[in-house]
Amino acid sequence: MGKEVRAVEWRGDRLRLLDQRLLPDREVYLELQTAAEVATAITDMAVRGAPAIGITAAYGVVLAASQHRREHRRDWRQEIEQDLVLLGRTRPTAVNLAWALERMRRRLHACQGEPEDWLLAEARQMHQEDIAANRHMGALGADLLGPDCAVLTHCNTGALATGGYGTALGVVRSGYRSGRIKQVYADETRPWLQGTRLTAWELAREGMPAQLIVDSAASYLMSLGRVQWVIVGADRIAANGDVANKIGTYGLAVAARHHGVRFMVVAPSSTVDMALASGTEIPIETRDGAEILALGERRLAPAGVAAWNPVFDVTPAKLIDAIVTERGVVRAPDAMSMRRLMAAG
Repeated sequence: MGKEVRAVEWRGDRLRLLDQRLLPDREVYLELQTAAEVATAITDMAVRGAPAIGITAAYGVVLAASQHRREHRRDWRQEIEQDLVLLGRTRPTAVNLAWALERMRRRLHACQGEPEDWLLAEARQMHQEDIAANRHMGALGADLLGPDCAVLTHCNTGALATGGYGTALGVVRSGYRSGRIKQVYADETRPWLQGTRLTAWELAREGMPAQLIVDSAASYLMSLGRVQWVIVGADRIAANGDVANKIGTYGLAVAARHHGVRFMVVAPSSTVDMALASGTEIPIETRDGAEILALGERRLAPAGVAAWNPVFDVTPAKLIDAIVTERGVVRAPDAMSMRRLMAAG
């Protein structure tokens, strides 16, 4: 097996991020020393994936405390709070971001004296918890698979999108290592091509048998009987089991149900937002249409043509066979089973 990547690392007094915008051509690391730099990295998608965003933001709070204390500001707590707000505005759909920042806020309010060590310990604990949760989810999800299974995944949900190992791609890793998965198909995932650039890169590093497909080929692949499971991640899960994930996930779920292909969502319990009754209440981020109209710096669409660019869609719980979290597996999710899951932890 190839070496697993670490996209988010704390190094001494700064945060080190693998710039995912440049993969697979170049492996470039950003060295960040302020919360503002962290906010920009999240907004510009140098780091992405709900768990990784939350962990990155937590380290951003550490940098905020260090900066404001270093500048000897009397109102340093208020300055840190402003940075918490700044970080919270970067990606509205990923609930892990709000969860991580609230956890850091509670630690900040509880600590006495200089906060840096307290906050760093909390961020590191969050990071390690995510890796452990991913490995546990990988095992739980792999147990659902049959022998000689072929799976399809969407976007990137691996070590790049998390603290390490991965959510949906963690299940793929575990399934392959245990001999259950014989073939992995990865959607290219327009418009940022996370499947092409990131998932394929992770799979290739570990020598897993993988083929890349264009997003629109998924339904035909299913019709040929070449896929048994679709395995995806989530950016937010509502109280009834509806799931917001990368745009295109909903279409995969519809096609999977039509073709008798099973559909699995893998995400930590921090992704579950019990305050939202259903997926209709999940805020869906819309990004600049230029991401669709151009490829890099080259414009593909004619001048004067506009674009609608929602980053996520919502898959109804009725199309999901299983939601896998570190707390356990929910089959055929609904409001009652989700309440039981969240009460269990």
